[in-house]
Amino acid sequence: MQLQVMNSPFNEEQVELLNRLLPTLNASQKAWLSGYLTAIQSADTATVLEAVPAAAPAANTAQPVSKEVTILFGSQTGNAQGLAENAGKTLKEQGFQVTVSSMSDFKPNQLKKLKNLLIVVSTHGEGDPPDNALSFHEFLHGRRAPKLEDLRYSVLALGDTSYEFFCKTGKDFDQRLEALGATRLQPCVECDLDFEEPAAKWLEGVIASLSEGQGQTVPAQPAAPEAKAVETVYSRKNPFRAEVLENINLNGRGSNKETRHLELSLEGSGLTYEPGDALGIFPENDPELVDLLLNELKWDANEVVAVDKQGERLPLKEALTSYFEITVLTKKLIQQAAELLDNEKLRALTASENAQQLKAYIDGRDLVDFVRDFGPINASPQEFVSILRKMPPRLYSIASSIAANPEEVHLTIGAVRYHAHGRDRKGVCSILCAERLQPGDTVPMFIQPNKNFKLPESPETPIIMVGPGTGVAPFRSFMQEREEAGATGKSWMFFGDQHFVTDFLYQTEWQKWLKDGVLTRMDVAFSRDTEEKVYVQHRMLEHSKELYKWLEEGAVFYVCGDKTNMAKDVQEALLEIIEKEGGKSREEAEAYLAEMKKQKRYQRDVY
Repeated sequence: MQLQVMNSPFNEEQVELLNRLLPTLNASQKAWLSGYLTAIQSADTATVLEAVPAAAPAANTAQPVSKEVTILFGSQTGNAQGLAENAGKTLKEQGFQVTVSSMSDFKPNQLKKLKNLLIVVSTHGEGDPPDNALSFHEFLHGRRAPKLEDLRYSVLALGDTSYEFFCKTGKDFDQRLEALGATRLQPCVECDLDFEEPAAKWLEGVIASLSEGQGQTVPAQPAAPEAKAVETVYSRKNPFRAEVLENINLNGRGSNKETRHLELSLEGSGLTYEPGDALGIFPENDPELVDLLLNELKWDANEVVAVDKQGERLPLKEALTSYFEITVLTKKLIQQAAELLDNEKLRALTASENAQQLKAYIDGRDLVDFVRDFGPINASPQEFVSILRKMPPRLYSIASSIAANPEEVHLTIGAVRYHAHGRDRKGVCSILCAERLQPGDTVPMFIQPNKNFKLPESPETPIIMVGPGTGVAPFRSFMQEREEAGATGKSWMFFGDQHFVTDFLYQTEWQKWLKDGVLTRMDVAFSRDTEEKVYVQHRMLEHSKELYKWLEEGAVFYVCGDKTNMAKDVQEALLEIIEKEGGKSREEAEAYLAEMKKQKRYQRDVY
């Protein structure tokens, strides 16, 4: 639409001014102006102009773009929630009215009313939404999802490139909102485990887009105040070096497993935590593996390389030990290597028609395997390390209550050892703890809050805990906390492992809690002690009537441990119990469980 002097009652200056104003008008304003220009062909111009204030909305003032922003997060471990809450805080400081909510707490019928929506969501396991995003994801992809032509949105997707379906949940939301007619404020940003920098850039772009809609520019950052003595705040970006107080093997002699009980000092850190939270450790790679890799690469261990965009430089050996991940191959890494290296075999592996071969190759192999298979590496050390992924922290469920253990935090870590592709393999962090970490040593760590795995507010609420193996960790913290608080609610623990004699983790503590009445009942399953393997889900089914009674009394049901098999089997057993004891169909049982999730009475910490 462009005005001409000959077609209007305005002079040249007025037409020029209107033409500059046109790009700022929305569709309804442009429609009104078009109608107005038609009207003046057959009406007295002065009469029409007198009506303008009442008839026409003034651009950028009468119908401003909404300053209300809703941020929805789907989070399994707390990273997405933390980023959503930080984004909300930043937007409020910029003058926006912000609502931050878990997807599970958001009422889908409100979606049509929103004008600006930001989604921060992780992808769990093999392309699955986090537990608290399941219902919203299902709604948005269902028939009842509304058209959203008036909505502006942007998605921040968290993921892990070592998984095949990297950031799938975030991509799902981004594509579905576009299909429903919504308009992107900013393109979807996909983050790997090192997510802080891309998340900050995404938010910067979102704020710029929102501010442009307001006819504003993003305000400059205020000048830094004069330096004052401030207390150091420890976090993921600034980890605390915690001293190791205790490091013992929980398994008895002859066990097939090694489970370390690690006690760390928080003295002087100011850090605190709640039962259900996790602790992150930044580990170092096994020195033997680093030496093996350097030997294969045939590079000088002392050559200095830049390790980040800020220009930090480290000797190559130190960079491969403490900064870069060398035990996991990812699709992205292999594809980048194919671009960097002149290797026909590698290019063939990354061809689109060989996707399944690439997936099979990545599984269970590390950087040493890659260098052996596709070497010699005809690139400089600097070029090669530039495609490596930064070492991500390892998260562990906290196994203690700070009320019971002031200025301490305890962990339960299963040592990972296995054989694959002709070589023995070791878990990076678990073997650091099992083989090289001694009392008096320190480890860089931070607290990772997990608001999706928490004790009920009322100490009278019954709880049911299912935690085989190292999944016992958060329930030890639950029991310590309830003992300190004098909680009166009933508690029921299901624990399982291989052998009663060697693998009953924290056995004396559980027996004491039973004796003292802190724990109401405990059922155990030791799968290798009987001819037929018995697991925790079998114990649940054996006591289905009593378990359903607890659910009807309002008990909160918790599961911690292996996601791939155990958590699925436990959920299936729970559905069977609800069907059988509640006299329900499978569909009704699933609805019952869905309602428990909404009420935060079904919580999972699975990995």
